[in-house]
Amino acid sequence: MSAKILTFGNFKGGTGKTTNSTMIGFELSNRNKKVLLLDLDPQGNATNLYLKTKSTLDGEVVIFDTTLMSAIKNEDLSSAIINIKENLDVLPSATDFSLFPRYMEFLPNYEDRVRYLSTLIEPLRNKYDYIIIDIPPTISLITDSALFMSDYCIIVLQTHERSLQGAEAFINYIQNDVIDKFKAPTLDVLGVLPVLLKNGAPVDVSTLENAKNEFGEENMFQTTIRNMERLKRYDITGITDEDMHDKRVSQVYIEVTDELLQRIGDN
Repeated sequence: MSAKILTFGNFKGGTGKTTNSTMIGFELSNRNKKVLLLDLDPQGNATNLYLKTKSTLDGEVVIFDTTLMSAIKNEDLSSAIINIKENLDVLPSATDFSLFPRYMEFLPNYEDRVRYLSTLIEPLRNKYDYIIIDIPPTISLITDSALFMSDYCIIVLQTHERSLQGAEAFINYIQNDVIDKFKAPTLDVLGVLPVLLKNGAPVDVSTLENAKNEFGEENMFQTTIRNMERLKRYDITGITDEDMHDKRVSQVYIEVTDELLQRIGDN
């Protein structure tokens, strides 16, 4: 077993990267795939959502002492891993992770800094089927490190113009910097995942058409993520499985995950 590493990205914030990385990670774990979510966003939204999910599932409130940043300093990422449910773990981020770029200045060469995190993650790859990375919406050493170690990147496209521009910039950056300049060994764009702003409003339709023209229809996920109020509630409650609204959300992510596995060739 050697984990495939997936990063969800866009240079525009608020597009649904965290929501989709956590929901797809959750669904993969339901399919008996061993999943590690690596939270590289110092805001720690993915960490918080998963910890709330754990609390909902087993009533346990988790307070963690070892953050991702402290594990990096100790050169042992496994020391920070928290189990959320069967087949699902998280490497938790906290505000101290914003210090990562400054900490990495002990390496004078920027390309060496970009590669460093991939060497720390390597011992964990044989313990998981998938490692999913949530990143901040910025050009930084954090984003470069995530993309360098990734096998695939999924571009999360919310249907408005700024998100489309952010997606275009992100794909150009992957090609020109991460692949051509840093020589990322395995990185490929898996596809563009559309997240609807208003469920079929004119802005959704026109942005999707523009995206198909820009990226090619074959590079667009056929499954679109609709605007669902229940998804927003998960930030407060964690992921739940209580009623038809949860079932509706779950069905969408079953379909997205089916397509994702098909694109990877793991089906």
